[in-house]
Amino acid sequence: MTLLVSAVLGVIQGLTEFLPVSSTGHLLVLERLFGYVDPGGAFTVMIQLGSILAVMWLYRAKIVAVIAGLPSQPEARRFALALLVAFVPLVVVGAAVGNYVQTVVYGNLRLIATAFIAGGLIMLAVERWRPMPDVDEAEKTPLGRAFGIGLCQTLAALLPGLSRSGATIVGGMVMKLDRAAAAEFSFFLAMPTMMAAFAKDLVEVKDQISPDRTMEIAVGFVTAFLASLIVVKPFLTFVRRSGFAPFAWYRIAAGIAIFGALAAGWL
Repeated sequence: MTLLVSAVLGVIQGLTEFLPVSSTGHLLVLERLFGYVDPGGAFTVMIQLGSILAVMWLYRAKIVAVIAGLPSQPEARRFALALLVAFVPLVVVGAAVGNYVQTVVYGNLRLIATAFIAGGLIMLAVERWRPMPDVDEAEKTPLGRAFGIGLCQTLAALLPGLSRSGATIVGGMVMKLDRAAAAEFSFFLAMPTMMAAFAKDLVEVKDQISPDRTMEIAVGFVTAFLASLIVVKPFLTFVRRSGFAPFAWYRIAAGIAIFGALAAGWL
């Protein structure tokens, strides 16, 4: 039964990590619902690596092209610099208040439910009133706009349930990136962001990874990798055609459902 729960949680992690619906919020709620105990958050930390590797595999050709082009191609250097500029705000703020978020804010299901609903309403507003996009490729994101997207990512990191990918995508749309470009920039920004978070968290939880938990982590890791591998490309196709409103309504419904489950004593 524990391995089955690990597999389900891995699938949820993989499906939701790059969608604008908050993977952390989903995992915290489902772990509480299933009665799954994750000492130190070791399981959650380790299965995130599966999602990171999946998106890196999907974009391996572009990653190699950017790295190979750094010495000679201005476009590659500009894109790498844009990702760095977007990444820096999270590093600065995370170093200052990261421990507070982990110990006080993290795991507050009422706050997560509120963030679900608020994030959905913000997405609906941006879909309706966003400025006309003038950037149609993630690689062409100007540095100033990249910094703005980074600030949005930082805000999401402070409020579990708001969604890192949701915040960066919405931020990108406000910064006049079209939907697909905003989503792709979010994917690329996730790579250094999640690798850094994984490395930091791994140091903190390494003592919680006991031999008897290895199989649980392995199952969650594999299912998270496969689920992310499956969802990323169809997600881009979907948002090009239908936008983000369906995800916004899902967030609002999920937030209301969490409040209902808390009131009923199920969580």
